[in-house]
Amino acid sequence: MTPPRILIAGGGTGGHIIPALAVARELVARYNAEILFVGTARGLESRLVPDAGFQLKLIEVGPLNRVSLATRLRTLAQLPLSLLACSRILREFRAEAVFGVGGYASGPAMGAAIMRGIPAMAFEPNAVPGMANRLVGKRVQAAAVNFPPAAKWFRNAEVTGIPVRPEFFTLAPPAKDAPPHLLIFGGSQGARIFNTLMPPLAPALLEAVPGLTLLHQAGARHADATRAAYEASGADPARWRVEAFLDNMAEQFAAAYLVMARSGASTVAELAAAGKPSLLIPFAAAADNHQRSNAEVMVNAGAAVMLEEHQLNQPDLLLETLRNLLTDPGRLQSMAVQARTQAHPGAAERIAARLVELIQHRQANYPAK
Repeated sequence: MTPPRILIAGGGTGGHIIPALAVARELVARYNAEILFVGTARGLESRLVPDAGFQLKLIEVGPLNRVSLATRLRTLAQLPLSLLACSRILREFRAEAVFGVGGYASGPAMGAAIMRGIPAMAFEPNAVPGMANRLVGKRVQAAAVNFPPAAKWFRNAEVTGIPVRPEFFTLAPPAKDAPPHLLIFGGSQGARIFNTLMPPLAPALLEAVPGLTLLHQAGARHADATRAAYEASGADPARWRVEAFLDNMAEQFAAAYLVMARSGASTVAELAAAGKPSLLIPFAAAADNHQRSNAEVMVNAGAAVMLEEHQLNQPDLLLETLRNLLTDPGRLQSMAVQARTQAHPGAAERIAARLVELIQHRQANYPAK
């Protein structure tokens, strides 16, 4: 088989582009594929894709969901030009398949592929698909989803999971005699609600859970203020630490007895791979409330407890929930076991193989003349 030529479209957030890069690397390593990314200047792909050594083409296209009428009309007016731009890129690159990962550029690229008869495969990391994937879901040839509830939106969907770094799957649990440790993780930018609520609760939580230590990832813009709030609370400074960013997440997960986090798709996938019990607090403003749907899957599996943002108006509820979890090692162990049942090792390999299968199927049925 000649090296496949695959266009990967979309991005915006890390939850879309980081798995896409994992699949791209797998395609190159296993199939010697030629890869081209298509995205927008506003998304993380504009930085992460070139940094990873892949070529990126930019198109102009905006949002349709949860935006003003003026923005929606402007995006609709852009769509024909976006489709034409993607069609031209597909022709010039001679793409044999398109992998749409969600985000602004994904819809036009997959739409152009459908119009040109090029096999298209969608990737959906969330339990509820975004707008772009909902629009093309029934017209693509295949889909890779992370959560079973998302499969109904697509043709030929397979639950592959999200590509997660291999080290998350091999983490050992904390030593039985290690003191309890809580990791508070709000994503790369931090979570403002975590930064606001946790420092005042820290003294009471540390008193209620003997030996407990806290590591709070607050985001670069909020680390100093969050650290000052912990200091002002009077909490024992030897038992808490605030960091702007954590770049060794597998090690931090390994040390944690419990992780308090948002429920973005990548975070949930890492929790599952690591077998970590979690307290999930979905971001209420997430499009289509997809973070709540992600969290519900973990809760229903017995792997997590969920509190919604409106419930945090009662700070005592957050304190009680954390105390109850951290003082119940049997429950944490059960949640850890159930978290592992939601993991999908080999996701990148399976997604890459399926893209190549789509190309081979088309070549077998429509051989070049």
